Amino acid sequence: MLSGGPEDYEGTGNGTPAQFSIIAGDTGTDIAIRLAEADIIKSSEAFIDAVLARPEQPDFHPGTYQLQQQMSASSALVALLDPNNVLAKTVMIPEGTIMKDIFTSIETSLEIPLADIEAAAADPASYGLPAEATNLEGFLFPATYTFEPGVDARTVLQTMVNRMFQAFDEHGIAEEDRWETVLLASVVQREASMRVDFPKVARVFLNRLTIDMPLQSDATITYGTGNTHIITTTDAERADASNPYNSYVHHGLPPTPISNPGDMALEGTVHPADGEWLYFVTVNLDTGETVFSNTYEEHLVAVDQYLAWLEDHPEYLG
Repeated sequence: MLSGGPEDYEGTGNGTPAQFSIIAGDTGTDIAIRLAEADIIKSSEAFIDAVLARPEQPDFHPGTYQLQQQMSASSALVALLDPNNVLAKTVMIPEGTIMKDIFTSIETSLEIPLADIEAAAADPASYGLPAEATNLEGFLFPATYTFEPGVDARTVLQTMVNRMFQAFDEHGIAEEDRWETVLLASVVQREASMRVDFPKVARVFLNRLTIDMPLQSDATITYGTGNTHIITTTDAERADASNPYNSYVHHGLPPTPISNPGDMALEGTVHPADGEWLYFVTVNLDTGETVFSNTYEEHLVAVDQYLAWLEDHPEYLG
């Protein structure tokens, strides 16, 4: 320590492990003060000086870090900027992900055995789900989650369910309406791609339900077959009545949710667009361009446009 400078420890610590959490929104000063309070560094001033001495402003990322007690301010700063010292784990769930793929992501990202995840999910009623729910499908909100070291499967799943309940409240979905809303939103999530189309897709399905017309969603079929990575279906699959998720044969909503919907799907389902459309088809899978039609004749023209595009892009056929 230089004479007259801030108090500082020397070296990389005394060997005693210390966990330190950076919270979203923390400034360098916030971090410095808490480091000093935890005796990880000698003084907050020394840490602030170390930050200011760098040629560029350091970028601190939220998470829990493994440090030591009584580190020099500069070594503590270096440790906090090293991603190898992060203890907290993050798992990202994209919109429309199905439950089994979420379980795989949890297993991979959080290093929780799949058997533990499945066991924790075995009693959906214990999570406060509607009585109709036979599993957690549809109720695991798609988002990015950060968990502390050693988190258990039950805590992870309950966090995701609680986040979905929060979304229900934010979208004004009453408890008695949650089941049917999630059923439809899960289909809308898989069928719509552009933000502007979510309320339109919801309206198409609601119009069909009103006149008892089959939903005719390929996404429901692929959920039933397990081929959810493929966007197209065969004539045989569309004729297979043994698949309870075949919405070409079976009328009404699918028996369970077919994905985990996000905010856009929930909002589109709760506030559908005004329109008389009965058909839609995405004519460009790269851009998400979708054509909505009132009549079957108009729809056939759009389908020809889609088939022509698909012929030029065979990689989408799986």
